[in-house]
Amino acid sequence: MKQITSKENAIYRDALKLTRKKYRDASGLFLLEGIKPLRDAADMGIRPDRVFIDEAKADVLTGQENWLAKSGFDTCGLTGDLFGRLSDTEHSQGVVSIVAKPEYGPDELKEKIATGNICVLDRLQNPGNIGTIIRTAEAAGYGGIAVIKGTADIYSPKVVRAAAGSLLRMPAVHFETAGSAAELLRGLGKKITVTCLEDATDYLDADLSQDIALVIGNEGQGVSREFMDLADLKVKIPMKGQIESLNAAVAAGILMYQAGRR
Repeated sequence: MKQITSKENAIYRDALKLTRKKYRDASGLFLLEGIKPLRDAADMGIRPDRVFIDEAKADVLTGQENWLAKSGFDTCGLTGDLFGRLSDTEHSQGVVSIVAKPEYGPDELKEKIATGNICVLDRLQNPGNIGTIIRTAEAAGYGGIAVIKGTADIYSPKVVRAAAGSLLRMPAVHFETAGSAAELLRGLGKKITVTCLEDATDYLDADLSQDIALVIGNEGQGVSREFMDLADLKVKIPMKGQIESLNAAVAAGILMYQAGRR
């Protein structure tokens, strides 16, 4: 295992750049923190470009038959505070890996999202919400994620952590506009479904079981006007008391699991 002791090390500098979106976009790589997410990636046949170990927590190499030590991954040990600059968690396990973003060709992507429901992220900004929605979508049996321009980077460290391994398993496609997303999704037989309070069906009375493109809107502004105008179905979640809206991830979870009722 290589040992890195200086922040000026070229390998370390390149890794540190991946904490910033423009370098993730340019390289097609992102940081994946933790042992289990790395094992999940390896089980899917995804081999990390490099793995960094906090030498202050070298005991992560013990147990599980020293899986990480025997993996054959290109591994570097970081000394001092170098690992802390790379890690995004307060109580890290001491492992951060560099992984390539999943890529799908147009035909492969269409095949993956052709069946089942799709969750559409419409300009969401909170990384915790985004990661939780992606994770919940997988748990609820959704087929993939559509990401509209203006949504925070789904490969940022906070989203990656909140989504856990779901980010690697859920196909994600990015769109410049709501219109381009609706065109592709409708071509796959999906109904554009939005949440709103006016002229909307109670979610308990709506059929959300199949071929739904469920749009989850921005935390402050809700679903965009363009998606509202394109909607095939409008649903609402009744609320009591003085509450005007639900947390985006909570609302998404309620609606995604509604599919299971039918």
